[in-house]
Amino acid sequence: MRNSLVLHFADGTIRKGTTDDFFPNKDLFHFTENDRGEVDEIRVATLKAIYFVKSFEGNPVYQENADMERVGFGKKICVHFKDGEIQPGYTQGYSPNRLGFFVFPCDPDSNNERIFIVSTATTKVNFL
Repeated sequence: MRNSLVLHFADGTIRKGTTDDFFPNKDLFHFTENDRGEVDEIRVATLKAIYFVKSFEGNPVYQENADMERVGFGKKICVHFKDGEIQPGYTQGYSPNRLGFFVFPCDPDSNNERIFIVSTATTKVNFL
């Protein structure tokens, strides 16, 4: 299944493209960037997070509602990144010893379907 991704690298770089072979327990995957069309091998350890998006354009004026309750998405969580960003959401499988974990947005109308957060890019994870 082809996934539309926005990659946020630990160094601040952002790239948009697709993948067919991302797995949360693998340390690399292949990524086809929209602008170039070339396939690159991406090491998960170089990333901050992988945003699985509904569209690459999104809606820049939409304000996500972090106070929404969602049933069936796991425990509510707040992730603090090393760069100061804070990501609220829900997770079903957080473990600090894993390479990363998925977070589902609080707002079902978010452009993000889910976010794979790289554990080494975080400073703190709180369950709410």
